[in-house]
Amino acid sequence: MAAAALSPATTSLRLKPFSAVRLLSLYRKTTKTAAVPNSYLCFLPKPPTHSIPSHSVCRRRSFCSVVCSAVSSGEAVERPLSGDFGTKEVEGSRKIGEFRRRLRIADIKGGPDEGLDRLGETLVVRGWVRTLRVQSSVTFIEVNDGSCLSNMQCVVSQDAEGYDQVENGLIITGASVWIQGTIASSQGSKQKIELKVEKLVLVGKSDPSFPIQKKRVTREFLRTKAHLRPRTNTFGAVARVRNALAFATHKFFQENGFVWVSSPIVTASDCEGAGEQFCVTTLIPNSKEPTNSPVNEIPKTESGSVDWSQDFFGKPAFLTVSGQLNAETYATALNDVYTFGPTFRAENSNTSRHLAEFWMIEPELAFADLEDDMSCAAAYLQYVVQYILDNCKEDMEFFNTWIEKGIIKRLSDVVEKKVVQLTYTDAIELLLKTKKKFEFPVNWGCDLQSEHERYITEEAFGGCPVIIRDYPKEIKAFYMRENDDGKTVAAMDMLVPRVGELIGGSQREERLEYLEKRLDDLNLNKESYWWYLDLRRYGSVPHAGFGLGFERLVQFATGIDNIRDAIPFPRTPGSAEF
Repeated sequence: MAAAALSPATTSLRLKPFSAVRLLSLYRKTTKTAAVPNSYLCFLPKPPTHSIPSHSVCRRRSFCSVVCSAVSSGEAVERPLSGDFGTKEVEGSRKIGEFRRRLRIADIKGGPDEGLDRLGETLVVRGWVRTLRVQSSVTFIEVNDGSCLSNMQCVVSQDAEGYDQVENGLIITGASVWIQGTIASSQGSKQKIELKVEKLVLVGKSDPSFPIQKKRVTREFLRTKAHLRPRTNTFGAVARVRNALAFATHKFFQENGFVWVSSPIVTASDCEGAGEQFCVTTLIPNSKEPTNSPVNEIPKTESGSVDWSQDFFGKPAFLTVSGQLNAETYATALNDVYTFGPTFRAENSNTSRHLAEFWMIEPELAFADLEDDMSCAAAYLQYVVQYILDNCKEDMEFFNTWIEKGIIKRLSDVVEKKVVQLTYTDAIELLLKTKKKFEFPVNWGCDLQSEHERYITEEAFGGCPVIIRDYPKEIKAFYMRENDDGKTVAAMDMLVPRVGELIGGSQREERLEYLEKRLDDLNLNKESYWWYLDLRRYGSVPHAGFGLGFERLVQFATGIDNIRDAIPFPRTPGSAEF
């Protein structure tokens, strides 16, 4: 069904301009002299066979070069300090060197010339061996340092210092190495440059049992090796894109005048009112191993219930499911704020869409309504997607080739196409009219499932982001503002292709009497929300906000099917490894 065929109630979302206020900060560099005790004695061991030299290109003395030059004598050195320490320059003391960004493979090969502008330069590469090919006269070592998808091909001839480590079989996949050499044009077709090795140092050996070899393995297997999977192409790329999305998130909100607020992880309230929270308690005796803690030692009241008054916080406490309620407190003082942190849900769902621990982005806008909320959500999504398309090109090409063909076009459509909005009622009518068969039945008042959401954004609107608004209040949280019809609330969900719901938000209920009634209707304890109700007593203002599960955003941006592969260490029912 085409967008143009819908009734006038279905319109393109007219976004309010979300202008950025950019502030320029002036930084002043200061230098302080570090405090040093009156004397120190340093026993220095003999140097290794292949010590890492000072960088022949960089004039500053790095940590490694200072250590190596100091250990060259192999003797103990005592350096007495003057008695009036702090007032005179200490004889023989050294100032801490200036920290500088290290040269990475991404810096070497990432320019428009792909490294050809560095021909003849002597450089150092530090990283891990991906592959090794030993030929009669030379050895080819592919090294990756995690800064980009590309490896640096290092060509080692037999006269290179440290070549004996290749002959002895120490340089194998998984080993960490320090390599110094000169950039030269590559004779191969896969890269434009390579490193002619002058010196090779084995930093860390790798056992032959290293599980990640050149042969492809499944992502299910790699979840059992989560401590090593970042060394694969897929998870290295996911990590870099995740990092870029996090940076773009802070950049967007900071440029638009938002203040970042650290919301608490431990809370006594349930933001969603669903009761799917992890309990935080010290009532289980911690003087013994947890597996040996007897249940009968948990303190109880006379009625046999758990005596929470003896717990650490004096009452039941839980891991938070959202930072929204706390963000609202700061929004009513600082105007526009956002939280970005871990949240938890004890939902026993073993699916590819659920995690027990996940990160949430939750902005809150004061003096704002649902229209402002939708404008902010659309601007945010388009900003971060454009950012990774501009700044993660190599990784996005990898995803486009190996993970989801067409992902770059899909993401470009989200940026370029207009966001469509329609009411929940219109969405239900659209779903009822289609001939497509759904697993879950559709009726007014039902909570839309992923299959419904994806049909709307992928098929009905041809890949456009879609915002559905004005949901039935019975399927939404207590804090959402009731509409004039008494049946719906000022809530909105943003749907995107391949994922379905990506963002959920609402205008908050700023009227005290309405909020109290809603808490009563849902049998929620108003005493637990006394401080939240206070916000409506003292200078209440219309305000709105939304929440976005960061891992779902990573999935959307990378094409990764399973959400457990969108976070470094997934926490799911029955699994808390690493």
